[in-house]
Amino acid sequence: MANKNLNNAQAANQDEFYTQYRDIEREVLSYVEYNPNVFRGKTILLPCDDPEWSNFTRFFARRFEEFGIKKLISTSYAPDSKMLKEGYQPSLFESDAPQFDPNKTQTHGKIFVLERDVTNDGIINDDDLEWNYLEGDGDFRSDEVTKLRDEADFIITNPPFSLFREFFNWIIASQKKFLCICNKNILSAKDVFPYVMKNKVWGGSTRASQDLLFDVPKELADYYVKHEKEGSKYRFVDGKVMGRSASIWLTNIEHGIRHQPLDLMTMADNIKFCTHKDLKGLKEYMHYINYDAIEVPSYKSIPSDFDGSMGVPISFLGYYCPEQFEIIGSSLELADMEIIKSKLGKLNGGPRFYIEEEKGIKRMYERIIIRKKL
Repeated sequence: MANKNLNNAQAANQDEFYTQYRDIEREVLSYVEYNPNVFRGKTILLPCDDPEWSNFTRFFARRFEEFGIKKLISTSYAPDSKMLKEGYQPSLFESDAPQFDPNKTQTHGKIFVLERDVTNDGIINDDDLEWNYLEGDGDFRSDEVTKLRDEADFIITNPPFSLFREFFNWIIASQKKFLCICNKNILSAKDVFPYVMKNKVWGGSTRASQDLLFDVPKELADYYVKHEKEGSKYRFVDGKVMGRSASIWLTNIEHGIRHQPLDLMTMADNIKFCTHKDLKGLKEYMHYINYDAIEVPSYKSIPSDFDGSMGVPISFLGYYCPEQFEIIGSSLELADMEIIKSKLGKLNGGPRFYIEEEKGIKRMYERIIIRKKL
């Protein structure tokens, strides 16, 4: 049984993360600050959510009247659709409800709706949530949940990371406003990056340097602790777990922070004062062998006095100000690999930019090419 639980944990390790209330609050309030009426009169769908675990439904239900929300809909996966279903027991919240069905509790998802004062206490909040079983398992790709998507004005959630690209395409097909959490590396994926480059989607108001820490089910605790000790994937802070590949918010909802330009120093000052190890000891910025651009190892070291093309890490997209920079493309599509093949006689993996150091030719991590707007 122990090995089976571990295998389940390994399969679920990208999906069983529960967002903290304070992180949701910090992010969402920035949109309301920018536009106090952003959610007024709107229907919000929270797919892939589980109000008995998750804080998304709790947060929006408690702010229902303050935000002027018209209707809140939340859907959850059936336990049988999750990797961690061993020993599942319905909560008292479910089993004590008159609509409880022991034949559906493990195989059907649930739908929670908030739109009226059920308790007749003069306030619409989380005490007024009404729930029932879905016809299916709650998968966002089902016709049932897709119909709810089409009804909504906003789609907001922390989706399964293992299905994020499908989830993103599902959202884009709806042409609705959205806010979700994803691994920052997904921003360079071929079906996501074009929308970022064309300024149709962007990073949320929580900067990429601010860690998102998640709660995890008890069943996964041993798995995460083990891998933290191995130094491979996870670390704990105050009992919360965070994947080392940082998670960020992705959205197409307008907020003011993304229009704040970065403060930049000159190339000389960056080389002199920047603490990044890849700039220390240099007389000038490195230039790629297989693309006409300089290597900028951090968004903090973007030079103010260079007007040409620059390669920056993917993390830059969490600080991208469209009035300050334009995005040209990524190393996946721009790198000239024939030049590298002629120099090395072989290729190491997919398209990347290369620089030449004293100790030899170095293959860089994936880069985004940007240029300052004049």
